[in-house]
Amino acid sequence: MTKGSSASGRDDKGVGRTTINITDGTLIPSKDEGGLLSAWNISFFGAVGLLVALPFFSPDPYLRILSFVPDGLAATFSVTLISIFFALILGLFAGLGRISHNKGINRLATVYVEVIRGIPLLVQLFYIYYALGPLLRLQGPPAAILAMSICYGAYMAEIFRAGIQAIPKGQMEAALALGMSRSMALRRIIIPQTVKIILPPIGNEFIALLKDSSLVSILAVSDLLRRGREYASTSFRYFESYTVIALIYLVMTLFFSRLVALMEERLRHRGNVH
Repeated sequence: MTKGSSASGRDDKGVGRTTINITDGTLIPSKDEGGLLSAWNISFFGAVGLLVALPFFSPDPYLRILSFVPDGLAATFSVTLISIFFALILGLFAGLGRISHNKGINRLATVYVEVIRGIPLLVQLFYIYYALGPLLRLQGPPAAILAMSICYGAYMAEIFRAGIQAIPKGQMEAALALGMSRSMALRRIIIPQTVKIILPPIGNEFIALLKDSSLVSILAVSDLLRRGREYASTSFRYFESYTVIALIYLVMTLFFSRLVALMEERLRHRGNVH
């Protein structure tokens, strides 16, 4: 379970209890939330409409702000994509370590997950940039990517662990009975089935990482937020600048939440066909 908690089961009388999942990630829109007046449609198209209307009715300063932030948007995406790539790799190995029968590997992976998840991301950014930066000779973007990869790798580890353990044990036993090694069974049997299970939480983590990337502005990384702050500090248009930045972040997170929902639906459909 990542960045949240859940509760489910039955009480003493055998009556089913509702499962509650709490997460700080952006919720992936459900297929049942159709219609023109769905919450996603109102939020997404409302934000896009404002981004189009504001520069049209008031070119100064909104059009200037929009022309000032594209390079910051590119920096935000580059930091996010590189960080999520390394976080997935780190999370996969740590997740496998969490279910390993080797006590040393299991203990090492568990300590990593518990320690990293117990320290706020902002503190990790400061620690790697200011404390370890001079030793490792890390500049702003590399330090930000390293900190975010390590932080989100711990959350990804729990996603992979839960996804792998959700596959029935009979799948591994059958693969071993057919002569496969445990590593081959993981690659060919377990992990491909795990992907469909872990896609929604990984999508939520990606969206959360995209939002948390705004923290890297404190490390002299010219991301979207920092560019907006630079414009606001020189023009004193704080309301307009941060309104545009907030709308851009909202459009991005809502767009990717819909994209993840479509991918999840396609995977489910392919699973039903096969």
